[in-house]
Amino acid sequence: MAKSVVRFIEPAAKITLPATFSFLRMGAVLQRRGVSRSAHYADIQAGLYPRPVAIGRRAVAYPDYEVDAMNAATVAGKSPDELRKLAASLEAARKAPR
Repeated sequence: MAKSVVRFIEPAAKITLPATFSFLRMGAVLQRRGVSRSAHYADIQAGLYPRPVAIGRRAVAYPDYEVDAMNAATVAGKSPDELRKLAASLEAARKAPR
């Protein structure tokens, strides 16, 4: 598997979605984040992590670039307020016209 370079996405910057991306199911997200399921959902409730995308009637997943951006921001030591802004901007970018 090729390694990719992930840059932190500034919340104030306009986020452009990558041309291609893949969805990560919950198990893969939890493994990449290194947190428990309950901690992950607590972060979503607190606005510290974006909500998942519905990919079916009973299935949710995350775009891989969102997980990478949130992990890069966490590693960079961003504050909880900065993480909230990033999570909100990632969710808003999903709805923005391309």
